[in-house]
Amino acid sequence: MELVQQLVNGISLGSIYALIALGYTMVYGIVKLINFAHGDVFMVGSFMGFYSITILDLSFFPALVLTMAACALFGVAIERIAYKPLRNATRIAALITAIGVSLLIEYGVIYFRGAQPEAYPGDVLPKETISLFGLSVSSQSIFILGVSVALMILLQFIVHKTKIGKAMRAVSHDADAARLMGINVNNTISATFAIGSALAGAAGVIFGTYYIKIEPLMGIIPGLKAFVAAVLGGIGIIPGAMVGGLLLGVIEALVSALGYSLWRDGAAFVVLILILIFLPSGLFGKNVREKV
Repeated sequence: MELVQQLVNGISLGSIYALIALGYTMVYGIVKLINFAHGDVFMVGSFMGFYSITILDLSFFPALVLTMAACALFGVAIERIAYKPLRNATRIAALITAIGVSLLIEYGVIYFRGAQPEAYPGDVLPKETISLFGLSVSSQSIFILGVSVALMILLQFIVHKTKIGKAMRAVSHDADAARLMGINVNNTISATFAIGSALAGAAGVIFGTYYIKIEPLMGIIPGLKAFVAAVLGGIGIIPGAMVGGLLLGVIEALVSALGYSLWRDGAAFVVLILILIFLPSGLFGKNVREKV
């Protein structure tokens, strides 16, 4: 009984990791960049959601939509200012810039609003216990999983059925050939950052409503874990990021259920080490032809 409850919690947490991991994997699939500032977009999203709910007095869904729109613009601004000038630079230059942008966002937020944590109101989502097949499950867990899955389905629709999605796949496959076919590569890359950042912002709002406490350095660990999830699934492969996130959440929940809750953060990085040793291309790597 306790184990099943932990599994439900793990899947809810994993769906948050999956949403963040999708941003890592989409950006890597197109520009071969690990955007380490992505975890901080998640943090900014959680604060945007908090202020939307407390100051603008919005309910959950309007706050979610507003935050996703704001984070999409924020992601495009980061790409245009920090990464676009380095398009043809070495990988290490882009990586160091990503780390610099991450620190700038974290300490910029601390400078402007202070380092004190905030707490989401407890009544954003209904807190009820639902009985499913004789099991008591939190309505919040089910709601969060539902919202996350809906966003993942929407992403799949955008990538496979829309013009910008086809452009993203073309640029991912061969940017030079896509440019020759008349695709605006710069706009496509910006759109990728926008979509990934919007999903990270959504994950921030979901995280805040579920875990209540938010603070300016909260993006570091979830950001790193989402990176692990992306590597676990196969970096650059969208279904891999989804599965990797859910799997990582379940692994953490099982570690907690076994009584090793202090080790739950470490478990993610043990998974990363094992994946890099035994399956460096990830669970979906090599076997999946289509990227992004």
